[in-house]
Amino acid sequence: MGARRDALAPAAKLAIEIRNIAGKHSDSVCTVGSVKTFPGIVTAVVGRCETTLDQRDLDAKVLESMLKEAREASERFAMEENCTVDWSRIWNIEPVPFHPALIELAEQAIEEVAGLSHRMPSGPLHDAAEVARAGIPTVMLFVQSLRGISHNKIEDTKEDHILLAVQALDRLASKTMGWIEQQ
Repeated sequence: MGARRDALAPAAKLAIEIRNIAGKHSDSVCTVGSVKTFPGIVTAVVGRCETTLDQRDLDAKVLESMLKEAREASERFAMEENCTVDWSRIWNIEPVPFHPALIELAEQAIEEVAGLSHRMPSGPLHDAAEVARAGIPTVMLFVQSLRGISHNKIEDTKEDHILLAVQALDRLASKTMGWIEQQ
């Protein structure tokens, strides 16, 4: 066992370490979204392992720091396991803030309908980020997914939450039209 160069071992260590990296920052998330091993058969030591890493934060400097930490950790784990590591960038998008006035209007609309609003950053690469990047005032409303599961075939939302969301969206649209008229 001591002579093996199992490429999955450093990848597994990194998958755990990225939680610590993200945990240093209040709005950060890090996810290993896929792991592929080669040759990919049960009786063979993993000779090559490919993983994907998604890191998100609203601050570009925090993202830069987290990526540096992840790279350093991957190199350390590879050395510990007598393996090598290579990185390639698949996608990079800088954080795009939504329009502050629209965020306030969205919060007002939600509070008027539901009595309570929770602000949360939007991590996934929504089309809204590209709209905001184009200079168009943008905001998003989210509706709670049951058990916190989203982007999955078992995603579900309570019907009364959907109704409240539609009402809040209607109020936000009205408030936004008024805001536009004042511009």
